[in-house]
Amino acid sequence: MRFKGLDLNLLVAFDAVMTERSVTAAARSINLSQPAMSAAIARLRLYFGDELFIMRGRSFLTTPRADALAVAVRDSLLNIQFSIISADPFCPAKSGRCFRFVLSDSMTLVFFGKVAERVAREAPGVSFELLPLDDEPSELLRRGSADFIILPDLFMSNEHPKRKLFGETLVCVGCPRNSLLTKQLSLEKYFSLGHIVAKFGSTKGPSLEQWLSSQHGFKMRVELVVPSFVSIPPLLSGTNRIATLPLRLVKKLEHAIPLRIVKHPFSALSFNEIVQWPALHNADAASIWMREILLQEASSMDYMDAIEPFRSAECSRTRKRGGDVR
Repeated sequence: MRFKGLDLNLLVAFDAVMTERSVTAAARSINLSQPAMSAAIARLRLYFGDELFIMRGRSFLTTPRADALAVAVRDSLLNIQFSIISADPFCPAKSGRCFRFVLSDSMTLVFFGKVAERVAREAPGVSFELLPLDDEPSELLRRGSADFIILPDLFMSNEHPKRKLFGETLVCVGCPRNSLLTKQLSLEKYFSLGHIVAKFGSTKGPSLEQWLSSQHGFKMRVELVVPSFVSIPPLLSGTNRIATLPLRLVKKLEHAIPLRIVKHPFSALSFNEIVQWPALHNADAASIWMREILLQEASSMDYMDAIEPFRSAECSRTRKRGGDVR
């Protein structure tokens, strides 16, 4: 179909190439042969009077004209998808929809398992794809590469709709035999000890606790960087290193991995876990249904249970294992 001389099918090919950054991968993603994709690119270049895509060695480069077109083309295709193609009523029990989530391993363990379990009962045909944390998660929403992202509020943009799921508190943890991790942990002691931190994304930006520390004018002594929160507790064993972790995750893991848990020296160190979705999905029935499930499951997680006194139980466990508590 042509619109003012432009074959609209070419926009699908253009979007695929801009997304995949590879002609071969783009052709595969929209079920075109390599010659057909090459022909589509040639027609795009002719219509726009621009090279659009350039291969220089193994590098895939785009021209300023292609970059300027990319956002408008992607937004137009998403509008068609969610306003026209997906306008039929959504029936969870019969749906085969796949929802793509971006979230941390901590939230996967603490929260998402409950969501997946409920969906398996109510909509057995619905599936999920959990994507790794990205340096620019809001860009994944804009491109339509993700349906939801779940992150702490301080990492969220204002470009898309969002809702609070629940509050979380950070605590300081270490090996049960770490005598340097005292009950009343001062800021000076906290920053004098070696830390294990989790960093995500390709650029490995500052961890949550590093970001919070920098806001207060401090610099942490990071001795070990790992790609996930759940890998931290085992690495604390037998060392004087410490880590800052969400209390809900610690409570989830403490029965399998003994930990000494103390209040963080930063008073009331807490944040909110937020869910965000693309603005174009706002009226999408499937997205609305999934959002309701997320919010309902989040509301069932009583925040007061997550911050109840924990030290007496921890002291008991540590003594049984021969550790000392101070």
